Amino acid sequence: MEKRGSFHTKIGVILATAGSAVGLGNIWRFPYMTGQDGGAAFILLYFVCVLMLGIPGMISEFIIGRHSGANAARSYRNMAGFAAPIGYMGVLTSMIILGFYAVVAGWCLQYLFASVIGQLNGDARYVQQYFADFSSHPIKPVLWTIAFILLTHLVVVRGVRNGIEKASNLLMPTLFVLLIVIVIASCSLPGAMRGVDFLFKPDFTKVTRSVMLDALGQAFFSLSLGTACLCTYASYFSRQTNLARSAIQIALIDSAIAILAGLMIFPAAFSVGVTPDAGPSLIFITLPNVFQQAFSAVPAVGYVIGILFYALLSLAALTSTISMHEIGTAFFFEELHVTRRQGAWIETAACCVIGIFCALSCGAVDSLSLFGRSFLDCCDYLTAQILLPLGSFLTCLFLGWYVPKQVVRDEFTNWGTLRSTFFGLYLFAVRFVCPLGILAVFLHQFGVI
Repeated sequence: MEKRGSFHTKIGVILATAGSAVGLGNIWRFPYMTGQDGGAAFILLYFVCVLMLGIPGMISEFIIGRHSGANAARSYRNMAGFAAPIGYMGVLTSMIILGFYAVVAGWCLQYLFASVIGQLNGDARYVQQYFADFSSHPIKPVLWTIAFILLTHLVVVRGVRNGIEKASNLLMPTLFVLLIVIVIASCSLPGAMRGVDFLFKPDFTKVTRSVMLDALGQAFFSLSLGTACLCTYASYFSRQTNLARSAIQIALIDSAIAILAGLMIFPAAFSVGVTPDAGPSLIFITLPNVFQQAFSAVPAVGYVIGILFYALLSLAALTSTISMHEIGTAFFFEELHVTRRQGAWIETAACCVIGIFCALSCGAVDSLSLFGRSFLDCCDYLTAQILLPLGSFLTCLFLGWYVPKQVVRDEFTNWGTLRSTFFGLYLFAVRFVCPLGILAVFLHQFGVI
């Protein structure tokens, strides 16, 4: 059997794992959630949730993955046979997410192509119709979806060190540079400071229980908790990796990119009088017209910014799909005792099937719906509202209350070589704060609270 891979450098660990968290959740979901929930007050609550829920949750998955040194399902099974279903659920969840996530990523590729050839020039009604026509086309979205999954496959099949780590070392700095370029352009527009104020001047009168729970849910979604990708990546960590420090660094990178995404979008939106609460349609319907209006004095700049923006989205999506793909690849590779290449192809084929159904459900085939939702929306709802919170909730209970405290301490302190100053605080968070917080998000999704 092939030898398991591992990360080669500390920076590779950070960039690859941060890449698993950084994605459309930061650059698409975070800005529109911020816009809907009042701006700066939501962001402050989000930071608190990352600190209270995100970092302890990440460390927990890191501990399970590194301790077992195996794919997600086997990692949980190695620690306790009854916990294996948590790992299997993580593998299934990641496969479903990759299937529908690739559809949205494919839209980003289409918009990148359309920006290059100048197809997105037009008024708001034109852009809205463009998206409706494209998303309901019977062939184009399917082809872009498959193309994105195959692009992901090409990275993952090369292995951890030569594929995932090398790609992350290139993609993450590139993503950051593109963000900075667009942020500078956006913040230089007339009236842009109103967007900056919206992001950094909190209005606590807008804080409601729903906003607080939305912030908690966004922290959960953004850091990829419950998908098993953190557990899988941690299985490639060395025994010298400082798990707590790595979790903090990854959370900081993830949060910084989310803030930069807000600085990229809201100054431009405010400069042309677009309200910040455009919702999920922000990227594909609202923003193309925003860039045209904002840079109408110099159309060439608007053209370049549009291309850079959708290139940025595509790169962000790729960093996440790589991690999602690796979860299934590692699982099939190790559990079916096949080669890594064969495991990657099994994952690719399964995700392509899910992706095709999701792409066709967006208008091309009306019958691909359940309970009044498209197949894509059903996959999104099932994972984001049920499987992710459930997986993370069970992980916290398992690690906090079942796994021997000494095992957790040994992993947290690298077998006594690191100070355990915050271990007690971490354990309290995993036992009480995280489960209650996740339970609150879970109940909120069903309207119970």
